Amino acid sequence: MVKKKTVKTVKTTKKPVKKTPVHAKKEEANVVIAEEKPIVKTAPIMEKPKVLDASRYFYGLGKRKCAIAQVRIHPKGKGDIKINDKNLDKYFPSIEFQNTVKSPLKLAGQESIVDISVIVHGGGTRGQADSIRHGIARALLAMDAEYRKTLKKAGFLTRDSRVKERKKPGLKRARRAPQWAKR
Repeated sequence: MVKKKTVKTVKTTKKPVKKTPVHAKKEEANVVIAEEKPIVKTAPIMEKPKVLDASRYFYGLGKRKCAIAQVRIHPKGKGDIKINDKNLDKYFPSIEFQNTVKSPLKLAGQESIVDISVIVHGGGTRGQADSIRHGIARALLAMDAEYRKTLKKAGFLTRDSRVKERKKPGLKRARRAPQWAKR
């Protein structure tokens, strides 16, 4: 689509001025001359968007308290879960945290079909386990939108926004007041 518009461009030329006592310092003045030029607008050329190869991995970001987990699910895997380049049982020796991490995979039936690599930082072990669960649930959703109903019902897609309350001045903790003594 081509639109033609005319726009006035301004050219300036310098013209000498007679030197008089009033204009002694000013030697030149600008004179404005108007010209008309057609402007041709063309449609912008769109580049092809970069398409992520879906067969490589699906990404999900999970958060809980101060912990942030970047999760990648690789389809056509053997069921390996690597967290910060360590196996799941080495990173989380507790069975409770291992079950927390695997729970969205069990719900979706993808436990032994996909490989998972996770980069997690911040927070404690509980926060990290919950953030990994949140990230895995989001990555599964990116992989197949049909998992949404089951993952949402289990509460894995909801970001748990509870964080520790800040300490207030005059108190020992957020709400714990110093012990009162009568005498």
